[in-house]
Amino acid sequence: MMKIPMLDLSEQYLELRNEIFESLDNVMTSSQFILGPNVKQLENDIATYSKVRNGIGVGNGSDALHISLQACGVTEGDEVITTPFTFFATAGAISRCGATPVFVDIDPITFNIDPAKIEAAITPKTKAIIPVHLYGQSADMDPIIQIAEKHHLYIIEDAAQAIGAKYKDKMVGELGTTTCYSFFPTKNLGAYGDAGMIVTNDDEIAENCRVIRVHGSKPKYYHQVLGYNSRLDELQAAILNVKFKYLNKWIENRRKAANNYSTLINEAFGEDVITPVEMKENFHVYHQYTIRVNRRNDFQAYLKENGVATMVYYPQPLHLQPVFKDLGYNEGDFPESEKATKEAVSLPIFPEIKIEQQEYVVNIMKGFFSK
Repeated sequence: MMKIPMLDLSEQYLELRNEIFESLDNVMTSSQFILGPNVKQLENDIATYSKVRNGIGVGNGSDALHISLQACGVTEGDEVITTPFTFFATAGAISRCGATPVFVDIDPITFNIDPAKIEAAITPKTKAIIPVHLYGQSADMDPIIQIAEKHHLYIIEDAAQAIGAKYKDKMVGELGTTTCYSFFPTKNLGAYGDAGMIVTNDDEIAENCRVIRVHGSKPKYYHQVLGYNSRLDELQAAILNVKFKYLNKWIENRRKAANNYSTLINEAFGEDVITPVEMKENFHVYHQYTIRVNRRNDFQAYLKENGVATMVYYPQPLHLQPVFKDLGYNEGDFPESEKATKEAVSLPIFPEIKIEQQEYVVNIMKGFFSK
């Protein structure tokens, strides 16, 4: 029996080990550990990669969302529209600003927010929209941008899973007011701890972000706004600078692996398994390879028994989370999101996954569906 993990970083680490050790040694030799040259280099490189002027390194992707909202002036009494089918941090950042998350259902094909449902959710209190580029595929941004411009709303792109993704030849990162990246270790570009970044073409908002991440201080020890401590660590930036050079190669490997899966699965299962759809205007980076199946829990248990890891992103939509019960949503309010939480399951994918491993995964799936 083969053991197939959701993510295996060991081969990647062995390839980069010497480069990473050298980079970390340079940091420790310099003794410059906070907002040093490695952070600056990464900020410049990620901003350039995203085709914008400014990169602001922060402590993690969740802080990137919160700081972006605060920098755009989102505060108590405001509303921010987003999807209920996402990681908690998306809506948590809204609530941490004192604002109210307003949920809109998803497109069942892409799992991303459905632009056709956004305008009906806008009220005089609406200040921003957070589209989430889930699993590595951009949301349908043109109609979202049109709605935002019509109603004078900010767009905060949640691209925690989508660095390197494209929409109509534009990079995720240049489509919104700000874009938020996570460099959590499991991400396509992952640190060896927590790390995140905000990118933006808006120089004023960029400066607001820089001030907020250092306790709201400008100049040092003089505080105009209530910020907090959320700085990208110099050691993590040094690691990310090494890894960034390989990002595009890793993305291509993920895309090849996703294509292999889809070919194998579509030939074997037909309608029993719904494979990911890459919209024709998009460039999907496959942070996750997420399928839909019936009897999802039984499916997971069977694969686990046979050595194959799977994950559910996400088992409960945000509008039904206990922490958001005061928002007044009920089961049935967002049927597509609720359906996705019962059917979506992600298979192992990482740049170094072997075709033999993928074939094993699909063969185990055949055993489940033949029962």
